[in-house]
Amino acid sequence: MSFDAPIPRPRATKELYPVDPAVQDLLKLSTFSSDKFDIKDFIASMSEKLIAQSKAEPGPFDPKPFIRTFESAVDVLIDLRKDVQKKTEREEQSCKTAEKEYSKKLSELNKGFESVGKSFNGMESKITEVGRTAVRIGEQLESVHIARQRAQAAHDIVSYWNQFSRGDTTKIEALRKEGREGRQQVAVLLRRLTAVSKELDVKNATRARTELEKYCEKFEKDMLRLFDKSYRKGDPKIMKHCAQTLLEFNGGASCVQIYVNQHDFFISKSRVNETTTIEETHLWEILPDPDASLPKRDLGLAALLEDIRTTVGQEAQIIQAVFPNPPVVMQVFLQRVFEQSIQGHIEMLLEKASAISTLAFLRLLQLAHIQVSALVEDLRPYDLSAVMSAPSSRAAVEGNSLDALETRDARGMGVALPFGTMLESAMEELFVHYIEGTKYIEKESKSLGELYSEYLAKFTKVHLMMRTKASSGGLLDRIANQLASGTGTSLSAAAASSSASSAFAKLSGMASSMKLSAYPGSTTSPVSPVPPVPINGAATEISRSAASTTAGGQSESVNEADGVLSLDTAETMLKWHAEAIGRCVEMSPSAELPKNVLTLTKVLAESLGAGYVEVALETAQVRLDTRDTKLEPDISSSLAVIRIVDLICQLWQQYSSIALIPLTSSSVTGRREIMIFKGQTISHIEGLANTLEQKVIDSIVAWLSAQLQKQKKTDFKPRNDDLSFARVNTDPCTGCCEILEKVRDAAKDKLSGQNLESFLTEIGVTFHSMLLEHFKKFPVSATGGLMLAKDLKSYQDTIATFGISALDERFEFIRQLGNVFLVRPEILKTYITEDHLGRIDSRLLRPYLMQRVDWGQITFDTLLGPVDDLNEAETSTTTSMARVGSEAVKGLRERLGMSRLSVMMKELEGLRGSAATTTGAAAPSGTGATAGTQPTGTGGGYFSFGYSMNS
Repeated sequence: MSFDAPIPRPRATKELYPVDPAVQDLLKLSTFSSDKFDIKDFIASMSEKLIAQSKAEPGPFDPKPFIRTFESAVDVLIDLRKDVQKKTEREEQSCKTAEKEYSKKLSELNKGFESVGKSFNGMESKITEVGRTAVRIGEQLESVHIARQRAQAAHDIVSYWNQFSRGDTTKIEALRKEGREGRQQVAVLLRRLTAVSKELDVKNATRARTELEKYCEKFEKDMLRLFDKSYRKGDPKIMKHCAQTLLEFNGGASCVQIYVNQHDFFISKSRVNETTTIEETHLWEILPDPDASLPKRDLGLAALLEDIRTTVGQEAQIIQAVFPNPPVVMQVFLQRVFEQSIQGHIEMLLEKASAISTLAFLRLLQLAHIQVSALVEDLRPYDLSAVMSAPSSRAAVEGNSLDALETRDARGMGVALPFGTMLESAMEELFVHYIEGTKYIEKESKSLGELYSEYLAKFTKVHLMMRTKASSGGLLDRIANQLASGTGTSLSAAAASSSASSAFAKLSGMASSMKLSAYPGSTTSPVSPVPPVPINGAATEISRSAASTTAGGQSESVNEADGVLSLDTAETMLKWHAEAIGRCVEMSPSAELPKNVLTLTKVLAESLGAGYVEVALETAQVRLDTRDTKLEPDISSSLAVIRIVDLICQLWQQYSSIALIPLTSSSVTGRREIMIFKGQTISHIEGLANTLEQKVIDSIVAWLSAQLQKQKKTDFKPRNDDLSFARVNTDPCTGCCEILEKVRDAAKDKLSGQNLESFLTEIGVTFHSMLLEHFKKFPVSATGGLMLAKDLKSYQDTIATFGISALDERFEFIRQLGNVFLVRPEILKTYITEDHLGRIDSRLLRPYLMQRVDWGQITFDTLLGPVDDLNEAETSTTTSMARVGSEAVKGLRERLGMSRLSVMMKELEGLRGSAATTTGAAAPSGTGATAGTQPTGTGGGYFSFGYSMNS
């Protein structure tokens, strides 16, 4: 039924109040099934007309119309709900019936599929069984076929053998004339007959064997003639047929040899002329120049290798199309290219380079190695091992073949080597003559030795001229003795890293930055010296060169400027060494690399260390030892040497850490050896630098002592007070302050970091001790005390410019000590018990207090306390002091002298502890070395390099 049909009229009593048509329209099912149905809107629509009527009627509100309307609506809705419920039940029943029918059909389909699957399985089993039967039949047929082939082949061999024994070749000749297949069958028969003839020993076997050999020789010549003719005509099909036939006959070696030998690449006149002549290019001008940038390739060799690339690319296609065994043919062809074309050209280049210089030889060897390596990489794609051509005509031959199941490699030229291995082996053969054993390393060492010897010849000659006979025992004297006795030591050599040249490029700007900015200060302090590294080789060669030019009288003129230590020189030597390391990486086996790095590092140490840096240090020492002591010492030049040595060693250590040590990572032993050697070398240089710095200190102390010796007895006890006040300082004070200012300026200009602090501290401490001892010797009057105070203030102000707090405390103490000559006797006791003076035993001040001119008027026991019995009578009165005289004073000074005062000063200020930190402490383990010598009077070295050797 339709739910949109009009609602039935109410029955019985309800018909007395008919429902409004508008309300009846609202009570249809479509009203409630709409998505926009809203209960509030529904109630409002039903009540809208009733509300309007209620408002229009006068009087009180009458609810009856509303009640009647809603009661009628409820009755209609109840009937409507019953109708909907009935329809829902009918639909549910229909759905259940449809589900049952669907399940039944699905079950029937599943049974049908299962039946089909069983049928297919059965069919598959039957097919498998039939296939197995067919395989067994095929195997049986194959066995029968093989047996038949063997029988047929045996019959043919016997038949043809009998014919050869009778000297009849008609049948086999007829077979040969049948065409390509006939020739291939003849090739197989002849090969088999030859193998059989070696085993048979029957009647007429000799004649048959002779006839067979003649015919085989004729057959091979005919095939080779045909191959050569088709090769010249450019007929690849006939060439392929001949190659295949000769492969079946004897492996095809003769065919391959003809192909290679007759190739235009090897017999062309223009090519032969190119390989026997060398073009004069700019390359030959820059090869012997160590400072010139090496070109990346030789034009002549590059042109040859480019032709090889082109030729191999073309021949790879021909070989692949013609020969049944292309890998073997390609291998033969490339071996001939390497052995004849490349090797001959390289030998001519190296022969010419060797006549120029060792460096030119090595550079050209590296250049050739790089270019040939690039060629090998470019040839790797021409690996033909994966494109072996199948024997297209083999099936025709198998019918009469006795060994149809044999592989071709069993009869051919053999299995070719892996293509990459063959190329590497061919390249290795090119250079093995030059790098086997120690040949290459000896060449590299010789080259570096020659370069360094020539580069440092003027430097060494200048330093030889500077030396005097008084400098016996020096390095160059040992070298001179070696030259005189004709002894010398040959250099050993080594190879190193693939990144060495590029690693040195990282240091390329470091030398300039060291010149323009303050170089880093040292963070380590040297201690005991390391035994000197044996010096030979490069230094000997350098000295021999200098000596020979001097003896010959034809040496170039030199001046003192040629002997100045230069960072640029060291940078150049390291640059040459980096180039040698780069060549070693290119040419040396990786297993030998750590050992070769160590060997070339020793060559560098012998030249840069022993032949350059140490020579300059020893010369500076000799000049200090033999200087005129009456003249002021030349501090700046000696410290300049130390500064350049410091910069050179920092550059050297950074170069080693970046470029050399990483190359030894593959060998723990090699890495340890190079670290130990580097530590010993740097430590030995540090020792020489410490010795030189100590000699500089000794010369400064000697000059200060000479200035203090000019002090007069009347300087602090003047007779003319007006003249005394007119002077600012005494002459010794002026001289000492001047030299101290020069020392300060030179040290701050040439040194830095802890090296600067150690140097200035030692000067200040030593000068402080000298002043303490110095002022015991001079009587001081009241007026002289003012002059002494001005001198001490000048000393203090000068030392204050050093910028070292420990020295400021020391000279503050000595200034307060000088004030004891200015204070009145009645407050003297109070003064010496305060500040710095109050921290030491007052009896240690006695030698200075005794220099006061009013010392006899001071009560001894009251001022300084009781003394021992030996000196009690000497201090009671002024008259007793006069009687005792100078001997009593001397005895008192001996008992209360400088040594005890110095000890008290150390305890007071703790200076020696800090000095030990800066001048005598052991170098940290990270430096890999200890420092230098034990300078006189310091208890330790001063000089150490700021760059950590293990960084």
